[in-house]
Amino acid sequence: MLTLSFSPLVPEPVLWGLAALAALFALLALVARGAPAALRALALAVLVLALANPALVEEEREPVDDVVAVVIDRSGSQALGERAAMTETVRAELDRRLSAMQNVSPRFITVEDGAGDDGTLLFQALANGLADVPPDRIAGVIVVTDGVVHDVPETAGQLGFRAPLHALVTGRESESDRQIKLVRAPRFGIVGKEQTIEAMVEERNGTGAATVTVRRDGEVLARRSVLTGRPFDVPVRIDRGGANVVEIEVEPLDEELTRANNRAVVEIEGIRENLRVLLVSGEPHAGERAWRNLLKSDANVDLVHFTILRPPHKQDGTPIDELSLIAFPTRELFQEKIDEFDLIIFDRYANQSILPSIYFDNIVRYVEEGGAVLFAAGPEFASVASLARTRLSPIIPGRPTGEILEEPYKARITAVGGRHPVTRGLEGSDVSPPAWGEWLRLLDADVRTGATVMSGADDKPLLVLERFEEGRVALLLSDHAWLWARGFREGGPYLDLLRRTAHWLMKEPALEEEALRAEANGRSITVTRQSMGERPGPVTLTAPSGEQVRVPLEEREPGLFEARVTRAELGLHELRADGLVAFVSVGPANPREMRDVFSTTERLAPIAEATGGSVRRVAEGASSVDVPRVQTVRSDTRMSGADWIGIRPSESAIVRGVSVTPLALGFLGLALLLGAALAGWLAEGARKRGA
Repeated sequence: MLTLSFSPLVPEPVLWGLAALAALFALLALVARGAPAALRALALAVLVLALANPALVEEEREPVDDVVAVVIDRSGSQALGERAAMTETVRAELDRRLSAMQNVSPRFITVEDGAGDDGTLLFQALANGLADVPPDRIAGVIVVTDGVVHDVPETAGQLGFRAPLHALVTGRESESDRQIKLVRAPRFGIVGKEQTIEAMVEERNGTGAATVTVRRDGEVLARRSVLTGRPFDVPVRIDRGGANVVEIEVEPLDEELTRANNRAVVEIEGIRENLRVLLVSGEPHAGERAWRNLLKSDANVDLVHFTILRPPHKQDGTPIDELSLIAFPTRELFQEKIDEFDLIIFDRYANQSILPSIYFDNIVRYVEEGGAVLFAAGPEFASVASLARTRLSPIIPGRPTGEILEEPYKARITAVGGRHPVTRGLEGSDVSPPAWGEWLRLLDADVRTGATVMSGADDKPLLVLERFEEGRVALLLSDHAWLWARGFREGGPYLDLLRRTAHWLMKEPALEEEALRAEANGRSITVTRQSMGERPGPVTLTAPSGEQVRVPLEEREPGLFEARVTRAELGLHELRADGLVAFVSVGPANPREMRDVFSTTERLAPIAEATGGSVRRVAEGASSVDVPRVQTVRSDTRMSGADWIGIRPSESAIVRGVSVTPLALGFLGLALLLGAALAGWLAEGARKRGA
């Protein structure tokens, strides 16, 4: 390839200045002296040309193949329906056709799901795949996708090349699908109050109406019919503290693309406004302060504490107007406002005729409907004034024998207690005897119901936990827990024991005896099953695709079983075992890739048209896959047709060698300059002789 190049011997501005002066002198000479001055002008031109240092450059060029990028979308939405098969057919045909073209090198680039919730980053993958290719070598780009792309550039200039971009879209216009879209979803809610989720059903080729089912923690709350394309409200009562998993599911269409997006899950963290605890102490005693300090130390607890200082049977002649005591508001506490309390604690309380029997009936009803009562027993429990001898007896798990053991003993975790979240892992319980101090009193009782999680002297029951109807009851058969608080003989974990007991009574999710939990780490799922049983059954895991697997569990420690699932699908997984349900998301709970799975040509049309390319479906209606021809187009007028798409050849080459031949240096330049000066001198002399 032969070209003319210039390498000025002087700076370019100087050269242009000399050229301008030479042109001016030549013009003046022609005006003043006529035709003979033309030879002097020629001499000046030759001088300027010599300063420009022209040269003939001959390049030895080796043509290189043009690069045609073929981007294959293998994201989650591309696995739906026939799209995967269509994609493979188109890929194979493009590979065959491009490989048969002269001077064309196809480069295939695969796009997977983006990290986190980024969706399909097709153009980012394209830029990375062509990072080592000069832009002028790119003859065209062909993308095979369903059109669900989440990083489409706004302008063609952002692509970094000037080649046409063609999109071959998989999927069919006739595809049907229905999905739940969350419009507004709260993250927090107050326990006992309602929160409202706003959702909408979107569909393609649907019926216009759909049935929606709402579940909370696997329990069906409502089932209703809604119009598609219109937002609707879902009121949900926050039933407990911690995670409240709300599932909104829409019935599927016949032969729809996927059911993975027919369900949306909202996890609402239940927050207790404040836990209200009523503590009733039957008399002043050393352990009373331990209970009070424990409950007052929790900022989330509103404590109402009454201590009976003067029972009705006490008659010492002191005038009423001289007593600085307040009356015990029994009616207000045990009838009017009893349902406002999350926990009632009777601390060494005896039946002293203060509470009428009707109030005991109210307490039983309160427990049956979901309330919680803790009986911290003292010597009064073994007497005729025991609460176990009142109408509270149905909810008390033990009956006193009348025996009181007053001897040193170390509390022990029972076999059942070793599996129970309230007592499992208490500090000091991992050695025998336990590494904590002794208690000095134990009330003997005949325990026939509930779970005995701690035992005392002679393996007699010490702490009993029981579920009664919808509520919970705990019976502590000693009033010496305060010895641990005072550090008696090294003390013990009284804070953990009493706090866990109180929070189990108030239905803390982390302390449930039967629980199913799951946690995702990358593409792995760790399943945890808390159970009081020896061998809980396997967990059924349902993947976003609908595939179900049974996951066997292995015991990690007493009452706690685990399993690990690797290479899990992206999306929301459902776990069920023994009536329990849990959800876990590998990646986002409602993946961006599955929020809009409708195959579309609209997203890529603007960028394709801006590059001169085209967008078309590879299958229309019920027809088979039709891959357009690929041909080279050298003009810029049209880059696609009804059955073809075009690529623009770049004519790129690699320079293997260069030879340079100067034109104004050496003897040739000197001869031209001298010839032009001599001719001008001779012409000038001839003109003078003629005159």
